[in-house]
Amino acid sequence: MPKKVKPAGAGKEEGPVPCKQVKVEPAGGPSPLNLDSPSGLFESLISPIKTETFFKEFWEQKPLLIQRDDPVLATYYQSLFRLSDLKSLCSRGMYYGRDVNVCRCVNGKKKVLNKDGKVHFLQLRKDFDQKRATIQFHQPQRFKDELWRIQEKLECYFGSLVGSNVYITPAGSQGLPPHYDDVEVFILQLEGEKHWRLYHPTVPLAREYSLEAEDRIGRPAHEFTLKPGDLLYFPRGTIHQADTPSGLAHSTHVTISTYQSSSWGDFLLDTISGLVFDTAKADVELRAGIPRQLLLQVETTAVATRKLSGFLRMLADRLEGTKELLSADMKKDFAMNRLPPYYLGDGAELSTPGGQLPGLDSTVRLQFRDHVVLTVGPDQDPSDETREKMVYVYHSLKNRRETHMMGNEETESHGLRFPLSHVDALKQIWNSSAISVKDLKLTTDEEKQSLVLSLWTECLIQVV
Repeated sequence: MPKKVKPAGAGKEEGPVPCKQVKVEPAGGPSPLNLDSPSGLFESLISPIKTETFFKEFWEQKPLLIQRDDPVLATYYQSLFRLSDLKSLCSRGMYYGRDVNVCRCVNGKKKVLNKDGKVHFLQLRKDFDQKRATIQFHQPQRFKDELWRIQEKLECYFGSLVGSNVYITPAGSQGLPPHYDDVEVFILQLEGEKHWRLYHPTVPLAREYSLEAEDRIGRPAHEFTLKPGDLLYFPRGTIHQADTPSGLAHSTHVTISTYQSSSWGDFLLDTISGLVFDTAKADVELRAGIPRQLLLQVETTAVATRKLSGFLRMLADRLEGTKELLSADMKKDFAMNRLPPYYLGDGAELSTPGGQLPGLDSTVRLQFRDHVVLTVGPDQDPSDETREKMVYVYHSLKNRRETHMMGNEETESHGLRFPLSHVDALKQIWNSSAISVKDLKLTTDEEKQSLVLSLWTECLIQVV
């Protein structure tokens, strides 16, 4: 339990003040993260701050610094990634640019020191020791099991992709110039110490990454040093820079990031096309042609602006009366690109159906609930010209950990599609802890059996 919670900088009048700071004294027993559930993990990650307090006072609003004097937690953090891990990782075939960046901040500019092709550990260590370069390792959860375990749970908790990068910086050096990111950032200090300076955003909740010149950002709003076991959170758009103090050992920290392109604006763009598509089916006015030569105009005409404004009001009215929002891409993209569930061994339970075959007299329940999304959309079969709506069930059970958050790597969607008439039966399965197959809202017994057999074959339900 924390001994005290206090705002940092109390009693100091001069210089930058740290952000909200929590001092945690050791509790006398082990304090590893709680990995039993997504909510349990997040609660332990930001402890002693309560989850409700975090989202009310800090999330997307201001930084939070949690400094812990806890040797057990510090040792656990150090096990997540060490400088010494690089030797074995390089032997597995890492490449500059894709897996590793080598860089240094020189006179406020980022200097990239990457070589071509495959990374050789001896060369990497030479650049680290002699050139005082920072080693940035991309998406270590692809190789480090405990980070996979943590980030998979956080993806369930946030309902958004969660990536990570490790930064290893030698003493008396800085890897990156001042910049801000388009993601919510949680920093875990793993090895050594890191001196941080945070500045007020020029673009709150920024939608893109950007460098900021030192002469534009003024004095730091917060300044502090992280030690192993400490955690720092700051919202997207927060300008920051960090260096390893001179005379000390190297610093290693992992940046865990989430909520990229997950704003209300993104969700609106994702759902508006389906809303327009449905409304146009029912309203002939939306199907009427635009005025002749409208596309040749340099500026949008007043008539067109009024017309569009009216359509938007009509769409808003329609939206108020519907419970069914059509996600064009966000749900599918999340399911396609996230981590598979964490498993030990060969993960056969994710790819091979187990237990009893479901029948009409069975009771079934959904499994891997946090890894499955249900969405309605137009039929994606190019041979179907009617473009009837279908129900899609996407899941991440067969996703490849090795390609997680790698962007240009090939990914594919996994899941099932059903006629729209199956949507109520699927919602029954989703919303029940267990349900009898006989009670599913489908017309025939054959449809009921076919539905549960399809879900069972995909390892999404089990017989209870």
